[in-house]
Amino acid sequence: MAENVYERVNDYSSVKVTLASPNDIRAWSYGEVKKPETINYRTYRPEKDGLFCERIFGPERDYECACGKYRGTKYKGIICDRCGVKVTHSRVRRKRMGHINLASPIVHIWFFKSLPSRLGTLMGMKTSDLEKCIYYQDYVVIDPGDTELTFKQVMTEDEHRLAVEQYGNAFSATMGADAIRELIERIDLDAEAEQIRADLKATRSKQKITDYAKRLKLIEQIRHSENDP
Repeated sequence: MAENVYERVNDYSSVKVTLASPNDIRAWSYGEVKKPETINYRTYRPEKDGLFCERIFGPERDYECACGKYRGTKYKGIICDRCGVKVTHSRVRRKRMGHINLASPIVHIWFFKSLPSRLGTLMGMKTSDLEKCIYYQDYVVIDPGDTELTFKQVMTEDEHRLAVEQYGNAFSATMGADAIRELIERIDLDAEAEQIRADLKATRSKQKITDYAKRLKLIEQIRHSENDP
């Protein structure tokens, strides 16, 4: 008698969890959700391209497309040329996945709000400064150019306006998730790791040693993973 698969549910030595790339997500997805609507208040049927869309997640009724053109198991596997719904069992709605193409990048709260903040540790910035930049309260300097400003310097709106009046277009500063992405793209992990090791040897401050060690540990974890920040 064949061994029951349920008896082997704990038969594993390790589990690896990794981030899904945009290409992986699109490969798993059955379609793009383009509308925030769920159910039509008149028909009580899922809105097309909405969060419960039958074309994306599957039919609500077994072996029946959304418009009713095809009904019954004899049409199994057919994609309706009118509504675009594949004729199949409704239980596929339990496992199908859709995706949303964002108009602009966002910062994932797991990396920002978790303690300690992975994003703050990686970038060497205070969580409070990151929060102000992410939520469009303050600017952060991306490229100081030939000005007296410094890389990753956080500025209020008034400070940014004065800097523009003084330096014009000689520097680049922005806010939001776009700014965080640009800063991350400028990080050279190999160079950062080497610099932190040099700083560790040069300092005697216990607090700095702790901060440097945490940042170096995170950078090394990213370097040895398959992720490219």
